[in-house]
Amino acid sequence: MSTESMTTTGSASPQAGADGVTNPKGIGLFRMVTTVITLIVGAGVFSLSGDAAAGGASGWAILTAWGISAIGVFCLVMTFFALSRVKPDLKGGIYTYAATGFGDFLGFNSAWGYWISALLCTVSFSALLFGALSYFFPVFGDGTNIYAVIGASCIIWFYAFLVSRGISEVTLINAVITISKFVPLLIGIIAIIFIGAFKPDVFLANLTTGADPSLAFVDQVQTAMMVTIWVFIGIEGAVAISGRAKKSKDVGKATIIAFICVLTLYLTVSILSMGVMPLSELATLENPALAYVMQAAVGDWGAILINFAVSLSLIGAMLGYTVLASESPFEAAEEGVFIKAFAKTNAKGAPVVTLVVTNLIIEAFLITWLFTESTYQFFYTLSAGMILLPYLLSAAYFAKVAFKEPEAFKNRLNGPLLLWRILGCVGVIYSLFLSWAAGVLGVILMCLLYVPGILMYIWGKRERGEKYFQSTLDKVVLAIIVLAACLSVYLLITTPGLV
Repeated sequence: MSTESMTTTGSASPQAGADGVTNPKGIGLFRMVTTVITLIVGAGVFSLSGDAAAGGASGWAILTAWGISAIGVFCLVMTFFALSRVKPDLKGGIYTYAATGFGDFLGFNSAWGYWISALLCTVSFSALLFGALSYFFPVFGDGTNIYAVIGASCIIWFYAFLVSRGISEVTLINAVITISKFVPLLIGIIAIIFIGAFKPDVFLANLTTGADPSLAFVDQVQTAMMVTIWVFIGIEGAVAISGRAKKSKDVGKATIIAFICVLTLYLTVSILSMGVMPLSELATLENPALAYVMQAAVGDWGAILINFAVSLSLIGAMLGYTVLASESPFEAAEEGVFIKAFAKTNAKGAPVVTLVVTNLIIEAFLITWLFTESTYQFFYTLSAGMILLPYLLSAAYFAKVAFKEPEAFKNRLNGPLLLWRILGCVGVIYSLFLSWAAGVLGVILMCLLYVPGILMYIWGKRERGEKYFQSTLDKVVLAIIVLAACLSVYLLITTPGLV
């Protein structure tokens, strides 16, 4: 997941027309490709090799999960790209698609899920950050002890203070993040290949034997799926820069080329890691797993390089997420989706209310580290799960437009309408499939996290003197959320060890 991509979500739609009008001051195809790659690739790439193995998946199951996500994520990428072209008037970000297509309540839930997903990223990144720092400072343990909680708390509140002072532009920070991400990755890939650390016999053995050989193949794929969607979260923000293109026809090309490059990078890291050590060992590695893969491959300097790079990248990334997690509910409040208080700013124009509320929620999750065995993987799975509804509703809205408003595509998108309809439908199917991949516990916790949103929705509607739950669809969705939450509470009470 990428800080830069998330911070661009909801920005202006592309200004260049589909007829290829040239923007002399825009960026060319090559820069467009490299920028989109930077937007998508986040810190998750440093831990994906261990995360994929931790669920017990074999190499074939991991590669199958990548194959499914390659198709599904590509369809989502093209969905967001197409929506930015056929519906350029929808400026409110990912939740505007849900509201326009399916009403205010689902639009609200899309905004709510997006916000909770964003703040959970800060929680998961905090665990990854202090897990990396523990390599240099053992006092942080596994990255989730009392010292890590204190350290993470200091960082999030310090960043909230900075943002409250009007520091919302993180261009320099993003430049540092980019360098700290890609240079160590390239060094690691080159080192593993040319030093001969990749062992074909280890890789072939891993193809058929995972950390849990007794696990059914379908279940192995399921455990690996959430890893593949986590590292792609932020794809919706990549098309936000399409308005900067020198030629509008380059946007589609850049999106496809960048996606292929990113997928290749992820596959390379995953495959090379499976050739360095058995999956049973990869599954037990502390985060960031790539650091210990490098240590096994080239020695201690590899672990030092990766841990330092991850720490630097995440320290910057958490500032970006502080901006995002406060801006997202602020923009939703300005759109009339969230309560009015969330639209309040200070003299510097910073959304202080959402900054404080967001950090208080993050703090509550950080404290749970002390009472549960929750890990980085747990929180990123929850974060990825919360964004599934916004993705699903966006894909469903695009499919709806493709079937019911074919005239919207004229002179705006190339290619046959049938192709766009297929892409939209596959995007919907993939989003639904990911709900299965989240597992029972993931779905249970997601249902519970959507319940508090109902109270905010009612509060916001009453503030504006508007009626709520008017449509049949609203009432059906409300009933589903409440019933699912009740069932979730029942399962949590009656099923020991579920959490």
